[in-house]
Amino acid sequence: MPRCEDVLVEDRLRELADRLRGPARLKADLLTEARHGLLDAVEAYRADGLTAAEAERRAVAEFGSPAQLVPGWQAELAVGALRGLSLRVLTMASVLVAAGDLTWRGSSWSVNGPHPPARYQLLSSSVNVIWLLALALAAAGLLLVPMAARSARPELAALVRLVGAGLTGSLLLGVLSGAGLFGWSVLLWDAAVTWPPMIIGAVLASAGYLWVAGAARNWLLAVR
Repeated sequence: MPRCEDVLVEDRLRELADRLRGPARLKADLLTEARHGLLDAVEAYRADGLTAAEAERRAVAEFGSPAQLVPGWQAELAVGALRGLSLRVLTMASVLVAAGDLTWRGSSWSVNGPHPPARYQLLSSSVNVIWLLALALAAAGLLLVPMAARSARPELAALVRLVGAGLTGSLLLGVLSGAGLFGWSVLLWDAAVTWPPMIIGAVLASAGYLWVAGAARNWLLAVR
C-alpha cells in the first residue's frame, strides 16, 4: 500500500469511495466536490513551480486522510439517506392511509355478507395504525433533516438513527401486516383474486414496498 505522502488525487478519491456508504447521488456529489477542490489545489501548486506528481501529493496531504474525512461525510450521507427514506415513506403511507380501504370495496362483508372475524378486523385496524405511525415518523424525519444538516451535535445524530430505525421498523411491520391481511382476505373471500381493485391494490402496494425498501437499504448502509 502506498505511503500517505505518495497518494495521488485519484488514489485518495478511490479510498474515499470505497469507505463511504449511502445514497449514490449524494455520494457522487461529495466525491465530485472533493475532486474539484483537489484539482484546484494541484493547479495552484503547479503554478508555484511544482511538478505534477509533487503538486498532487501536496494537495492530497493537505486535503486530509480518509480517517479525518470519512466520519463527517458519512454523517452527511446518513442525513441524506434519512431524507430520501422519509420522503418515500411519507408518499407511500399517505396513499395507503387515504386509499387503502378502496381495495376491499365490493368484498362480501362490505355489502350484505357476514362480517369477518374479530381478529381480522383487529389486523386491518393495526395496518392503518402502523402506516399512520410511519406517516408521523416520516414527517418528523423531514423536520429533523435540516437541523441535522446544519449541526454536528451528537444528540441530533442519535435522533437521525432513532427516526431512521423507526421508519425501517414501521416499513417492515407494514409489509408483514399488509401481506397477512391480503392473504387472509383471499381465504375469506374467494372472489378476491379476480376482483380488479384487489389486484390493482396488490400490484401497486408491492411496487411501493420495493420503492421504499431501496431507500431503507440506503439508510441502513449509511448508518452501518
